[in-house]
Amino acid sequence: MTANEKKLEITTSRHFNAWMASENLSLAFTTYQTGKLFMIGLKPDGRLSVFERTFPRAMGMCASADEFHMSTDVQIWRFRNVVPPGEHFQGYDRYYAPRTSWITGDIDVHDMAVGADGRLYFINTLFGCLATKDDDYSFRPLWKPPFLSKLAAEDRCHLNGLAMKDGKPKYVTAVSRSDVADGWRDRRSDGGIVMDTETNEIVAEGFSMPHSPRVWQDRLWLLNSGAGWFGWVDTDTGEFNATTFCPGYARGLSFHGNYAVIGLSAARENRTFKGLPLDEELKRKDAEDRCGLMVVDMATGDAVHWMRIEGVVRELYDVCALPGVRRPMLMGFKTDDVKRVLSQPPDALV
Repeated sequence: MTANEKKLEITTSRHFNAWMASENLSLAFTTYQTGKLFMIGLKPDGRLSVFERTFPRAMGMCASADEFHMSTDVQIWRFRNVVPPGEHFQGYDRYYAPRTSWITGDIDVHDMAVGADGRLYFINTLFGCLATKDDDYSFRPLWKPPFLSKLAAEDRCHLNGLAMKDGKPKYVTAVSRSDVADGWRDRRSDGGIVMDTETNEIVAEGFSMPHSPRVWQDRLWLLNSGAGWFGWVDTDTGEFNATTFCPGYARGLSFHGNYAVIGLSAARENRTFKGLPLDEELKRKDAEDRCGLMVVDMATGDAVHWMRIEGVVRELYDVCALPGVRRPMLMGFKTDDVKRVLSQPPDALV
């Protein structure tokens, strides 16, 4: 780094590493601000392992222990682990190698998920629709909010979040119901909605820039990002039940066991985040906004562990838990690994 660049500084709560070890998981998060993917695991001595790769506008992710999808500025990547069970590569127990890439163009892909049918679903924010990949086109639209009069590359409502239920797309979040180009920016404080993609109904509204809806234990959870609260939605009444305050602009949510992992961004670093109810809530609680991760115990709603990120990274988008993974890394294209690291099916002919 040059003298004018800020270094990356990561600090954690005292028992963060022990929690990761006891839960047998690693974490991944993206930041489009600096175009980075970070993978957080543990070294053999229990110290934190921080691995990063550069991808332009790294955004949405979905992952399992051995497969990893991520969206970037004009592509969706699919990576696959090439380390056999019980083995290691350069001290890492997972090495995700690129296997497929789909060129989408700059459609601003946000949340992604793989369905029970094996299909990749994603939110196409530029066009305001739920979509999937297509071999012949930039994307194939599957659903759009009925209040949008047409599919247009105008980011009208800022559709952003996707929640799966029973392996199928079920709920989406949007910042507004606007049907004009970039209209969502005028509705940031209270125009946010949650929609049911099967019934086309708005099941809850009045949110400030909602993000990251997820179904966990038959409840719909989300981040009311502009107001600073994590909580669940009663889909029968539309009531939002706030459970945990987030000291930052919350975006990115992943569940593991009885814990939720939430991504936080420093609101003051982005004009879009300013002038929201979160500002007043932070003042009321005598707190500063922060960038990092927050681990919530779902039994109590308490933030029991945290990671703070300072320096060059001040904004996160998505967070993924990697269950059963101790120390992950991901193949890049600037070394010879992409040429030399080869894999074949275990039942391949010999």
